[in-house]
Amino acid sequence: MKILSVDVGDARTGLAVCDRGELLASPVGVIHEFHKERLADRVADQAREQGAEMIVVGHPINMDGTLGPRSALVKEFCSLLSARCGVPVRLWDERGTTVSATRILNETDVRGKKRKAVVDAVAAVIILESYLAYRKNHPDGE
Repeated sequence: MKILSVDVGDARTGLAVCDRGELLASPVGVIHEFHKERLADRVADQAREQGAEMIVVGHPINMDGTLGPRSALVKEFCSLLSARCGVPVRLWDERGTTVSATRILNETDVRGKKRKAVVDAVAAVIILESYLAYRKNHPDGE
């Protein structure tokens, strides 16, 4: 199944997609949009363009497992997106993805403006890889 993942941010939202065999997650890019309704429109457009059959949205859960204000904003975004795209939209725990993305970019020596431009897409890849690993280990459903 082709799955699009989304790392929602205030100004930048990263996107990644996997192949139909769910083996490889690749960055699609970053959407620069502040307005959540326009962002939902643009993500839905990308989902159609990529042929996504599902969308996984990073859920910003606090490190102690509680849900904060960012969680509510992302849930609201998911409702907007779900109404626009016609495919299932699922929240997925994104704890640690930005830290992991930053570590990867440090290891590959990506710095400055280039780093800012890709960190959200790398975080979306990490979210998708985590979700794909879960699906591989839970083939009977979720």
